[in-house]
Amino acid sequence: MPLSLRQAIQFIIYTRPPSSSVPTPTCPFNHRGCYLLSRYPSLPKPLVSTRSRSYSSIPSTALNKEPKIQGKNELPAMPHNQQDQHIQDEVLRHSLENPEDFWRHQAEHLHWHKSYSSTIQLTQKTLKSGVTHDSWEWFPDGEISTCYNCVDRHVLDGHGDSIAIYFDSPVTNTKAKYTYSQLLGEVETLAGALREQGIQKGDVVLLYMPTIPAAVIGILAANRLGAIHSIVFGGFAPNALAQRIDSCRPVAVLTASCGIDGNKPPIAYKGLVEEAIRLAGHKPHNVIVWQRDQLCWNLDHETGQLDWNTLVDSARSRGIKADCVPVKSTDPVYIIHTSGTTGTPKGVLRDAGGHAVGLHLSISYLFNIHGPGCVSFTASDIGWIVGHSYIIYGPLLTGAATVLYEGKPVGTPDASSFWRIVEEYKVNTMFTAPTALRAIRRDDPNNQSFIDYGKRGALKSLRALFLAGERSEPTLIDSYQQLLTQYCAENADVVDNWWSTEVGSPITGRALVPHAGKHRKTEVREHPPPCLKAGSAGKAMPGFDVRIVDDEGNEVERGSMGNIVLAMPLAPTGFRTLWQDEERFWKSYLKRFEGKWLDTGDSGWIDQQGYIHVMARSDDVLNVSAHRLSSGTFQFLPTSVWANSA
Repeated sequence: MPLSLRQAIQFIIYTRPPSSSVPTPTCPFNHRGCYLLSRYPSLPKPLVSTRSRSYSSIPSTALNKEPKIQGKNELPAMPHNQQDQHIQDEVLRHSLENPEDFWRHQAEHLHWHKSYSSTIQLTQKTLKSGVTHDSWEWFPDGEISTCYNCVDRHVLDGHGDSIAIYFDSPVTNTKAKYTYSQLLGEVETLAGALREQGIQKGDVVLLYMPTIPAAVIGILAANRLGAIHSIVFGGFAPNALAQRIDSCRPVAVLTASCGIDGNKPPIAYKGLVEEAIRLAGHKPHNVIVWQRDQLCWNLDHETGQLDWNTLVDSARSRGIKADCVPVKSTDPVYIIHTSGTTGTPKGVLRDAGGHAVGLHLSISYLFNIHGPGCVSFTASDIGWIVGHSYIIYGPLLTGAATVLYEGKPVGTPDASSFWRIVEEYKVNTMFTAPTALRAIRRDDPNNQSFIDYGKRGALKSLRALFLAGERSEPTLIDSYQQLLTQYCAENADVVDNWWSTEVGSPITGRALVPHAGKHRKTEVREHPPPCLKAGSAGKAMPGFDVRIVDDEGNEVERGSMGNIVLAMPLAPTGFRTLWQDEERFWKSYLKRFEGKWLDTGDSGWIDQQGYIHVMARSDDVLNVSAHRLSSGTFQFLPTSVWANSA
């Protein structure tokens, strides 16, 4: 019979394995017989919590040691010992101690339509409620066009023949590729057509589309006009789409006639979009539809529905094109909605300048995607933040190729799909979620498809496998690290990383080319990445000052479990507010710690070497015997323990 959560906790604390050969350990909680902690000594020391749920029927054992508060100028994510320091730690220190110099150097790799006079400006905001909190602006008086930096710049630099997009849709049996020159032609023409429909700088354009090239072209075309885009995951229910329409009030919706979800029949978007607009209080002027061969949308012209290709063909025949419209660095490039736990969706706002600078560094430094000839494969959807950052903007900002994959890890047609993509497009870095690898392992428990591809040398281009979106169990990382070491590029790595919609790029990870934080445009691995530490999400990325605090906001001793927070300002990719809702930004992210820290909502700890361990959402942390335990801790339990409890 399965154990209840309370029984599991009691079992962990008070039960030892039946084998007499196992000595009775003494755990950091002073509980004799704590098998979990004897098997996994790297688990964190407990931290007293007054906020988390309490199981008061379990006897309490008080801690004798008071938390040591970090010094004001100490950087908690730095290793305590000099011998543990890595160049990634040096880059982090530079970014936090001298952000003006560090980020000015990173911004020099992009084209600015108007130069900025200062790198960062610290400010304060006073809300209507009377609350005042710290804020900041990156490159505040600069002007930039993200579309120009993603497309035009590479063509003008002589890389027009380099591949920008590979498209692979196994269910529809469709493949396509676009060079940067071809992409520029498509984007500037669509932008011209959209301009004729009245779309201009500052307008919001909502995209409800599958992960296909037309979606990327539509995103870049909106950006080219200085408009703000908001991408909604294709297939979202009408009420969810209606909420987002009312939130961002778009002047137009760009959509497709259908989406593809594995081997299921095509999902018609017509009914979903029309019902969403009926439910929404705000009515967009136009709905512009990309017709797919798999399913046609019968347009209702009287309600403002327009055919995408008809608009583009008309513009092209008349030579209509649009040049890039630069925006202020602090103007929004996009709105992405995150549902959170309660209430209406929150519109996370991304600044144009900081977004471009931060992503350009991130994909070069962490991912080793640095320019033409590199191929990045992010197995996600453009509707999610991973798709925004590492399907669309990250690779294109560097002039690399991005793979758009309209398929599944399994079932399209089988568990070898990802490895086929790696072989066919000579992928250098792949980014996916642990769930996808578990699905592959379920269908192919011995990883035979990976081994078969590997034995014929088909995976030698792959330099790294990135994992994010949820906690990766050490066994999963270990098994794929062994496969990469045996069959992929020399020194290939599995890299776990942790971030969120709000911050826009990884907060933690192991930089593949850490020296790129100092010297860019090189793939020579002068320094290896930090060592793999299973169970951790790596070290802090540049610009992210990660801290661990108790429920009162006081920093805790190294190795203690607590709330993961960020000191402000955030790195340039990070958000500064929510779309037209400053009060909600304060209440959701700053109020809990009275504006001192930005609350990530996650719990974990930082170890002595500066590795960050993310265990669970803060509301999944239990208070047991006055000790803070994360539900993630229980993932360490070997199955034999549960078997022995029966």
